[in-house]
Amino acid sequence: MRKNEKEVKDIAEIEEILRRADICRLGLCVDNIPYVIPMSFGYRNNCLYLHSAKEGKKIDMMKANPKVCFEVEVGTKLVKKDMACNWGMKFISIIGLGTARFIEERSDKKEALDIIMSQYSEDKSFQYSDEQIEAVTVIEVMITEMSCKKSGY
Repeated sequence: MRKNEKEVKDIAEIEEILRRADICRLGLCVDNIPYVIPMSFGYRNNCLYLHSAKEGKKIDMMKANPKVCFEVEVGTKLVKKDMACNWGMKFISIIGLGTARFIEERSDKKEALDIIMSQYSEDKSFQYSDEQIEAVTVIEVMITEMSCKKSGY
């Protein structure tokens, strides 16, 4: 990170920021063609959990190359100044790398779906039909590195 004074190093603070985020932007790349997609997600124990339809571009890309990049941010706010080039943005962002794998076992899929649902709800008890669990692809991203930047806070 170029500006070290903006870096957040405390892992507990980084994990709290991950828990506050609503959207994870997942970056994929196959044959030197990048692809970024916003996704709902959950975080626990240095892993991101994502869900998807069983088919599609992102699934094909993750099968071809499980190495991914991700980005989340919270607290974005435009800061207007008197001169256009003095405008700025307050934000807290996390960018990381990881390796994706598809979760196949029904009980593991349910646990991962619970983690995703817990990202958005204080309720910790969720019900899924067998058909819902069967119809969804669940992805775990084991985070290999991440950095956090706080600007304007």
